[in-house]
Amino acid sequence: MSQGDITFAGPPGARAAATLGLLRSELGLTFRRLRTLVLLGVLAAVPVLIGVVVRIETGDGSPAGGPGAAGGGGPAFMAQISNNGLFLVFTALAATLPFFLPLTVGVVAGDAVAGEASAGTLRYLLVAPVGRTRLLLVKYASTLAFCLAATLTVAVSGLVTGALLFPAGELTTISGTTIEYSEGLWRALLIALAVAASLAGFAALGLFVSTLTNSGIAAMAGAVGLLVTVQILNTIPQLDAVHPYLFSYHWLSFADLMREPVLWDNLYANLRLQGFYALLFGSAAWARFAGRDISA
Repeated sequence: MSQGDITFAGPPGARAAATLGLLRSELGLTFRRLRTLVLLGVLAAVPVLIGVVVRIETGDGSPAGGPGAAGGGGPAFMAQISNNGLFLVFTALAATLPFFLPLTVGVVAGDAVAGEASAGTLRYLLVAPVGRTRLLLVKYASTLAFCLAATLTVAVSGLVTGALLFPAGELTTISGTTIEYSEGLWRALLIALAVAASLAGFAALGLFVSTLTNSGIAAMAGAVGLLVTVQILNTIPQLDAVHPYLFSYHWLSFADLMREPVLWDNLYANLRLQGFYALLFGSAAWARFAGRDISA
């Protein structure tokens, strides 16, 4: 038995209750941290910034095809923002997903275990009836909750900003068909959930990195460094054969939810890829954490 472990032979119900209690505590701690609030605040500011810029460029807020329309460029949805404010949600998610959203996830996941070790509290969290496996699952669940919260922060900020600055009404899909605003809201929710799910694989990778060191800063830097490396590899044409295996390959597949009918193939492929990364690096994190000598 490694240093810092205490066995407990209580009933399964007591272990489950302890696990749920630890999860509640972990969620509260994660979302009360000033760092987390700052990260969410920065994410919330991105849609506001995009909306204000588009509003200024379109002058009187006229539709994109009108006299006040802005020039081309930017995410595929940006040209539609001045037609319908709901497109600000899609544009903001497309703008933040390649780097800003996973960056915040890398910070939270990287600090999950290494931060506790650095603070000297990790051995106390291992006091039974929780144990190492349950503790690692709680840490991952908390990181996934942050993925969802971060994505919804961008989406809600984009929804509110779009409603304040631009018209609302029927939406034109990528396929050229028209859907009701209520249907657009439903698809916006599905897109937010798809984006949050896209971060599950990287969250597991960040958690694995967190088990490799006792320094929270080093773990966060390592996770973010891997993110940057993968995104660079994704831009090199000579590595086309490798691209489908990178965790970010299908990240922008959420755009298929704005087609009519919805194209599900890439969305399902993304979920399978994220599940593979979650299983692979979740198992690696468990293998590393289970045999680790914890003295802090």
